[in-house]
Amino acid sequence: MSALPVVVLAGPPGSGKSTVAKVLSRLLELPVRDTDDDVEVKAGKPISDIFIDDGEPAFRELEVAAVAEALVEHSGIVSLGGGAVLHPLTQENLASYRNAGGTVVFLDVSLAHAAPRVGFNQARPLLLGNPRSKWKVLMDQRRPTYEAVSNLHVLTDDKTPEQVAQEIVDSLKGGSK
Repeated sequence: MSALPVVVLAGPPGSGKSTVAKVLSRLLELPVRDTDDDVEVKAGKPISDIFIDDGEPAFRELEVAAVAEALVEHSGIVSLGGGAVLHPLTQENLASYRNAGGTVVFLDVSLAHAAPRVGFNQARPLLLGNPRSKWKVLMDQRRPTYEAVSNLHVLTDDKTPEQVAQEIVDSLKGGSK
């Protein structure tokens, strides 16, 4: 195994994973790897098209592979897709990463703060229909898994991406996980 990622960000849509990853990248002078981007490159199309053309199971299969690769190939910051943590193999891979000293951050957010960030647009296939209701159901289902796979919990409500990133950096430096 090559060098481990310094930090892995997990959380629901609207928690700030991509934005916080960019800020962490600047603060820590490390590259960012977004597993959703990896999936799109591998599939040669946007995630919304993968869902429509190939179905969610095909997307999840690509996602599991993207996360597994990122955890062994990338030594910077890894940002996971919102549902990536749901697959048992990904949970095992994240547990191995944590056991090797890695930090998985659960970026938590309330619906009230996620809504304006996400905008609940059509590019999020699992939120089609009534996006607020679907987000809440997804979060209720996923929260126990986010909590189980992470060893650092950061609530992003009422914080700027810079404040969230600094909290993560402080935790990394302090060794508290």
